[in-house]
Amino acid sequence: MRKTLNEYIDKIKKLPIKDKYTKEELLCEDFLIEKEGNIEIYYAPHNEYVNPKAKVFIVGITPGFQQMSTAISQARKSLEEGDSIEDIQYKCKVAGRFSGSLRKNIIGMLDEVKLNESLGLDSCKELFEGSDHLLHTISMIPYSVFVKENNYTGYTPKLVKSEFLMKYVYENFTEVLEVLVDKGILKDEQILKGFPHPSGANGHRLVQLRENKDNMIRIIEAKVSK
Repeated sequence: MRKTLNEYIDKIKKLPIKDKYTKEELLCEDFLIEKEGNIEIYYAPHNEYVNPKAKVFIVGITPGFQQMSTAISQARKSLEEGDSIEDIQYKCKVAGRFSGSLRKNIIGMLDEVKLNESLGLDSCKELFEGSDHLLHTISMIPYSVFVKENNYTGYTPKLVKSEFLMKYVYENFTEVLEVLVDKGILKDEQILKGFPHPSGANGHRLVQLRENKDNMIRIIEAKVSK
C-alpha cells in the first residue's frame, strides 16, 4: 500500500503545468490507489519527506483535495525543472502541508495557545517558513481520501471503525495517537488534546479552542519547561 513519488513520475508529467488542478484532472485512474464502496484513496506526494529533528509534530487525518492539488502542482513544476526526487519530496511538503485556509487557521490557533512564545517565535507562521526545521507534519492516512468525491473528515465512516482505512493508519502511521498512548509508546503529555480541526468546515473550532485553550497552554508550558 505504501506509494512513492517514483511510481507516479510519468503520470504527473502527463499533467499540464499549472498552479491548481480540477477534480476531473486528479481524481482519475492514474492516481487512484484503492477504493471500497464510495470511499476512494488517491496519491498525494507531500507526506514522503521526514524531518527527524522537529520539535513540533502536527498530525492530520488525511490530505484534502486542495493539499493534493498543491502538492502535485509543485511536483509537476519541479520535475520540469529537473529537481532530484529528494528535493521534490521536500518542496511538495513545504507547499502542500495544511495549504490554503487550513494553514491560516492552524497558525492562528497555535498562536492563541502560545506555542509560538514557547518556541521563541513571533508567530507559528514561521514554522511553515524560515523555522520549518522545527516542524514535521504528517497525516494518519498519508494519501487523499474522498467519500463520494468529497474530502473525508474522519466520520462517515468513523476512522477507527473502518478496517479499509485503518490499514493505512497502521502501516503508515503505526496507530492512532490514543492507541499509542494506551500502549505506552507515547506519553499522554506529548499530545495537545483538545486542539480543534482547523478546517473552515468545522464551525465549532473557535468555541472548542476557547474551551480547551487554558489546558493546552498548561500542556505546552509543562513540556517546554522539562
